[in-house]
Amino acid sequence: MANINDRLPQNVPGKFYVTSDCIDCDLCRETAPTVFRRDDDLGFSVVFHQPGSEEELQQAQEALDSCPVEAIGKDGPPVDSEAAPSVESLPSETA
Repeated sequence: MANINDRLPQNVPGKFYVTSDCIDCDLCRETAPTVFRRDDDLGFSVVFHQPGSEEELQQAQEALDSCPVEAIGKDGPPVDSEAAPSVESLPSETA
């Protein structure tokens, strides 16, 4: 079972994450390519997009269940969409 304390900071916020136990086997990226990608600087997979559809959720869960070193977790804190700034709330640049 993945330990949230080993969560890589390169993961996007949300429930699914990859830990430093990753061995870069590519299984998660093949199983859920819209959720996981390789971070070339790290040499590990990371979550770059939290599942947004039922299909992505099923694929991410399959990747978690199939990970040979149990480096994928899904007990991360949920993203609070109200706390995240929207594009409209960001200051615009003026020339």
